[in-house]
Amino acid sequence: MKTTDSSPDAILETYDRVGRSWAIRRDRTLFERRWLDRMLSYAPGRRALDLGCGSGQPIAAYLKDRRAQVTGVDGAQAMVAMFKASLPDARVIRADMRGLDLGETFDMILAWNSFFHLSRADQRAMFPVFAAHANPRAALMFTSGPEEGERIGRVEGKPVYHASLDPKDYTKLLNENGFEVIAFTPEDPACRGHSVWLARFRPRTDD
Repeated sequence: MKTTDSSPDAILETYDRVGRSWAIRRDRTLFERRWLDRMLSYAPGRRALDLGCGSGQPIAAYLKDRRAQVTGVDGAQAMVAMFKASLPDARVIRADMRGLDLGETFDMILAWNSFFHLSRADQRAMFPVFAAHANPRAALMFTSGPEEGERIGRVEGKPVYHASLDPKDYTKLLNENGFEVIAFTPEDPACRGHSVWLARFRPRTDD
C-alpha cells in the first residue's frame, strides 16, 4: 500500500515516514491537561495504558510526572523509538491497538487522537479490547469526532484518515462493554475543539 493512501490501513506507515517531523511540531502547551487531570482523578490507581502513544510528549510525560506507571503502545516504529528516547523509564510496546491482548489490566486507558484514525468497524471492535485491559472502575478516555462521519486530514503534508461513529453508538458500545459514561464534550472549546469521552469500567461483578 502506498504511503499516500488515505485509507485507515495507511496510518502507521504514514506516521513512520513523517513521525519525527510531526513530533517536532506537536503542540506541547498541554491544552489537554484539564481532561488528563479528570481522568487521573477517576482512576483507581496509577497504571496507565496509552494507546497510540506517539512520541510520549507531552501526554505520557505528564502522566508520568503525576506518578503514573505508563505503558505506551504504538504501531509505528518511529513513534516507539521517540517514546523510548523521551521516556526511558517508561515501558513502550510496538503493537497495533486493533486486537491488542497484553494479558494485563490497567487503572486508566487513554486513546487520545489515535482511536479516531481507525475505521468505524475497527472502532467498534476496540471496545472489548478496552474492557479486557481495564481494572474494575478503570477510567477510559478517548477522542472522537462530534458526529458520525469520515474525513481526510493532513499530517506533514500527508493525507490521514479520520472516522467517527454517532455519539449514541459510542454510548451504546460503552454500556455493552461494561463502561458508564462520565462525560462527553463535543468540540470542547477549552480543549482546542477536541471531542472527548470519559468513562468508567463497571463490570457486572463490580458492586
